[in-house]
Amino acid sequence: MLAPAALLPLPASRWRALRGPLAAGCALLALAASAAWFAYWVSLNSAMRDLQDAAVRRLDSVAATLDSALARFDYLPALLETTPAVMDLLARPGDPALRDQANRTLVRINAIAGADMLFVLDAGGDAQAAADWDQPAITTLGHNYSYRPYMKDALASGRGRFFGVGATSRIPGYFLSYALKGNERTLGVATVKVNLDAAERVWATLPGDMLVSDERGVVILSSRPAWRFQALRPLTAEERAVVAEEKPYTADPAVLPWAGDGPLQTGQHIVVDGAVHLVTARALPTQRWHMQALAPMAPAYGRARNQALMAALAAAVAGLLLMAAWQSRRNGMQKLATQAALQAAHDTLETRVAERTRQLSDANTSLAAEIETRKAVEQSLHATQAELVHAAKMAVLGQLSAGLAHELNQPLAALRTLSDNAVVLMDKERLPETRGNLERISQLVGRLGELTRRLKTFAHKPGEKLVPTPLAAAVANAQGLLADRLKRLDVAFEVQVRPEGLCALADPGLVEQVLVNLMVNALDAMAAMDATPSTRRLRVVADLHPNAQGDRVHLQVQDNGPGIAPEMRARLFEPFATSKPAGAGLGLGLMISQRIVRSFGGELDLREATEPGWGGACFQIDLPACTAAPFPTTT
Repeated sequence: MLAPAALLPLPASRWRALRGPLAAGCALLALAASAAWFAYWVSLNSAMRDLQDAAVRRLDSVAATLDSALARFDYLPALLETTPAVMDLLARPGDPALRDQANRTLVRINAIAGADMLFVLDAGGDAQAAADWDQPAITTLGHNYSYRPYMKDALASGRGRFFGVGATSRIPGYFLSYALKGNERTLGVATVKVNLDAAERVWATLPGDMLVSDERGVVILSSRPAWRFQALRPLTAEERAVVAEEKPYTADPAVLPWAGDGPLQTGQHIVVDGAVHLVTARALPTQRWHMQALAPMAPAYGRARNQALMAALAAAVAGLLLMAAWQSRRNGMQKLATQAALQAAHDTLETRVAERTRQLSDANTSLAAEIETRKAVEQSLHATQAELVHAAKMAVLGQLSAGLAHELNQPLAALRTLSDNAVVLMDKERLPETRGNLERISQLVGRLGELTRRLKTFAHKPGEKLVPTPLAAAVANAQGLLADRLKRLDVAFEVQVRPEGLCALADPGLVEQVLVNLMVNALDAMAAMDATPSTRRLRVVADLHPNAQGDRVHLQVQDNGPGIAPEMRARLFEPFATSKPAGAGLGLGLMISQRIVRSFGGELDLREATEPGWGGACFQIDLPACTAAPFPTTT
């Protein structure tokens, strides 16, 4: 019986013919596998270094933000030691009139400082006065906090720090305390509570996940709210006893399912939601906290796989080329008779392939260089445009400098007079009049702060994101910056915003810059017209216009000046087109304003005035409308 063909042994000659190709194929596979493994290892390590460098920069930025937020209120508890109402209450804690006066004083101080809560405890830990005294459901007034670490540390060393959940409000915050002393003994402890929710919300916009754990390894701040007040490791019996006594958390912390048995270390790999993450850690020694950034490894793995595949393909191509060269040499040795003709044809083919390869390589190099050049030019153009916008804003600020100096000099002179009077009144022990002077000084400082806030808001460089921009506030800030010039020209200024909370999707600082540019042009035109000052009028009207493409905001700036000459209308938004005399303007304001508005997805154009008495220029800004984001309120 004959054996099946598949089982018949190969002839010796056939085996010798197949042995060479099989060996070459195995060598090619080994070469491709080695190249793939090496490329994967190098690319993965490089990607991990990039992830860690980016995470370190994020951690440094977040740490600086947290330190700034806490340092902002570090002075506040000690300030109460110079507050007579608070010190008098601690000296006579049973006096209702003193308690009421201290409560109202804390409300005023906290309204200026902007902390989450400000309250005063006596030496026994009982709350004697608080800024939330008028909120019975959540007030700290009447509660005892002697068990809190910030109370114990302040009594022991003069100052205390503590992060925990509020005992009455149930809202977490960072507590700063200071021992108030009188007659060489501690009368009580002043405490301020700082809410870190605003800083925590910013983390959600950063890549990866971010968390902060306390000295017990319990997560107190996180970009994921579900992780808050959960532990990175099991707590010891001693730690649980301290937690039960100090009550820093809402409940007994449970261990996060993806956490290990110890603290997270830099370079550690953990699995969160089924995906591998790289850990980068940083210590916050002042607060005894630890920050960890979790960066997903999926992009790094994908990058490494792609590099490995490319390396394997390159190695395979190189191996195939080597095999082809070796085969060509072997065939040439076997066929000496046709060597000359085959070699000539082979040389010609190789020359053409090399020439074509060189041409393609040169073209690819030239194309890459052109792409990089275009990218650099585009980046330079964007930077130049941004600097031009900012320079135009600074030019407007320069024009406003005289009025702003006048606005600053009046409160400064009043401050000097009131402070001198306060010294005289204190020497004469006329305390009520002294208090009145100090309250007026506080009001003047608030006025100066509002003016400088407007300047900083107007002068800041724009960001990259568009946010809900309240138009009433933008118009008010622009009016405040031009208040002196409006007064000097005796211009009747009108504002109509319908509805009151109307918002546009834009950059607030750039919207103010466009408004100031248009209002300055209107004031220049009205100042030059032949009319009595009492007839000069300027108004800003903002209203909502729904259409099929979505709600739009129409913002009009209109004056009753001489208007725009017909020959200027066609080139109104061109660079360096201006009707002002030499030295009074460069003709860039309208061009820059139009580009700013178009970057928001809107349009700026000139409209014809139709209402009687408004025969001047009327510029209309069309912007996408949006709903203002609600601001969270905490107690």
